[in-house]
Amino acid sequence: MYIKTRKVRYVRNIDLIPQLSQKEREQLSRVSEKYAFRANDYYLDLIDWSDPEDPIRNLIIPRTDELDDWGELDASNEAAYTKARGLQHKYRDTALLLCNEVCGSYCRYCFRKRLFMDENKETSLDIQEGLQYISENPCITNVLLTGGDPLLLSTRRLAMILESLRRIPHVQIIRIGSKMPAFDPWRILDDEDLLDVFERVSRADKRLYIMMHFDHPRELTEPAIAGIDALLKRGVICCNQCPIIKGVNDSTETLTELFRLLSFAGCPPYYIFQGRPTQGNKPYETPITLGCQLVREAVQRTSGLASRVRFVMSHETGKIEIVGMDQKYFYLKYHRAHDPEKIGQIMLFHRDDSAFWFDQLKPVAI
Repeated sequence: MYIKTRKVRYVRNIDLIPQLSQKEREQLSRVSEKYAFRANDYYLDLIDWSDPEDPIRNLIIPRTDELDDWGELDASNEAAYTKARGLQHKYRDTALLLCNEVCGSYCRYCFRKRLFMDENKETSLDIQEGLQYISENPCITNVLLTGGDPLLLSTRRLAMILESLRRIPHVQIIRIGSKMPAFDPWRILDDEDLLDVFERVSRADKRLYIMMHFDHPRELTEPAIAGIDALLKRGVICCNQCPIIKGVNDSTETLTELFRLLSFAGCPPYYIFQGRPTQGNKPYETPITLGCQLVREAVQRTSGLASRVRFVMSHETGKIEIVGMDQKYFYLKYHRAHDPEKIGQIMLFHRDDSAFWFDQLKPVAI
């Protein structure tokens, strides 16, 4: 598959989006002053500007109701699991390195938007303290590079991080969480050095995983699929994870198509998240009931590879799988947990069609 080289141009000022009216720019500039805005010409070209409810528009163009008083900046209390600047250790075998504080574009529903504010002190370009912590904790076999988007680091810098992790004997899996395959596929397609690094690091017995973040089928363009293909050819394992987002993928048809296209391209869905109650995210939240229904129906319409997806909430206490629901109850399970005793624990809650987060649910007395 041949994809022409393209230099993607970025825009950081909402006033420079010509498709927006002057009134819209004035209104939305107030939002972008609080919650960062960034986009590029490739991704903006995916928007149908004649449709005010276009899903790609809803992904990156601010909305005034983001300023409503709602939610918390650190909705899952990640601060409680921070062991060094830029290093989180919540689950016994997994550590997170927050190694960048910039993204290709800023998803409006981001649960870490606090990282892109001036007072952010959670990420660190100097990861030596984090690497030291990982090396001193042999229980850590799985390291996730996140942020911000690690693929916005220079190839030289990213190679240093990956190779440093590979020199730690007990680190078996390295993951990179990135939306760059959707925001700018040419970050992959035009950098042979990056692909060479990935090929060196992704060994037969210790694979490199790219955890992609495609939210809508229209993001899976020909260049995006070519980017996935380039990674697969270098031995990288590709998976996808994304939340249910109001106005973007909150329909059975859209979610089914997303699952199908991802599995066809070799990047099957891994997690579907219930959106966290993060400050500024009110316009993008959906009820648990709707998410449960959408995931169930999408799984019923897709092949086995696509249907391996888990519908989860990343709660302060752990990753809680929403196993199912009926007319009376929600059936939940701790898929991961900070407290190992909770892992696998089944929980029964009264069904509440207005609830959007774990803390709102009322347990069933047994």
